Amino acid sequence: MSLEIIGAESLGVRSLSCLVTLPDRQIAIDPGISLGYIRHGLMPHPLQVAVGRRIRAKILLALESASDVVFSHFHGDHIPLVGANPYQLDVEALPSRFRDLRCWSKSGDDLSPTMHKRFLDIADLLGDNMRVAEESSHGPLSFSGALPHGARDSNTGTLMMTRIEMADRVFVHASDIQLLDDVTVDKLIDWKPDIVLAAGPPLYLEWLDNGERKRAWENAVRLALNIETLILDHHLMRSRNGAAWLDKLSSTVGRQVYCAADYMEKPRRLLEADRSRLYEQMPVPDGWHKDYAEGRVDPDEYLDSIGYVGSRH
Repeated sequence: MSLEIIGAESLGVRSLSCLVTLPDRQIAIDPGISLGYIRHGLMPHPLQVAVGRRIRAKILLALESASDVVFSHFHGDHIPLVGANPYQLDVEALPSRFRDLRCWSKSGDDLSPTMHKRFLDIADLLGDNMRVAEESSHGPLSFSGALPHGARDSNTGTLMMTRIEMADRVFVHASDIQLLDDVTVDKLIDWKPDIVLAAGPPLYLEWLDNGERKRAWENAVRLALNIETLILDHHLMRSRNGAAWLDKLSSTVGRQVYCAADYMEKPRRLLEADRSRLYEQMPVPDGWHKDYAEGRVDPDEYLDSIGYVGSRH
């Protein structure tokens, strides 16, 4: 079994997209991408846009070879969207073979009207190939029931975790659990995974209280002591404080806890966290985002500033 993490905050975008390769199938999980539309009063910096385009292309390439696709929930950084903004993945860009993939999806139950419409959009696209997978198993794939998106009382919806087994190795994509619900973490440990990819806590949000921060830390320690390879990213890596928290966790448990970039042996590119600094270092011309949306500017010139591999290709 091999794991390729395609998109995550430490790789420069909002995403938790990956591709799991087994001998007889390739499973794309949460093939979506987004850039925070407004943060600190600023739209995505052109460097973020350039990196986002590259990662979006990698997601589309993964879908060209995938046999299966999994949707843990229906937030815009986890799925292709109808009518996506220029910084997301639009269903119009999907390869034609996408309609033929075996799809394993969270149910449409208990969703907000916006999320339910997205569920229906995907169901309309995939037809009979879309299977509601909660609390089911199919060969090497197993799926949880609906679990909290973050804290149990957060009113931010629910998600589905995915377990993939091959021989003596088990991978779990735990999506946006954020380590804020003890029961969810118990379920994750009970699945006995060797490798876990999950969202860490959103430390950048002021409303995350001290009790929730303490719970997330304690659950992170529990996971790190019970799981051979723990990868925490997504909400956690939207701030420099999150990166420091992750490094402190590694030091505390005496073994490395990875972000996606660490695991993929790539430099950490916390572009979401650094948006204000990027604007200061590389000012953005007036009207740039309108010009980009209308195809009049190319953001790739910004890639050289971070030494992005293949930036001119």
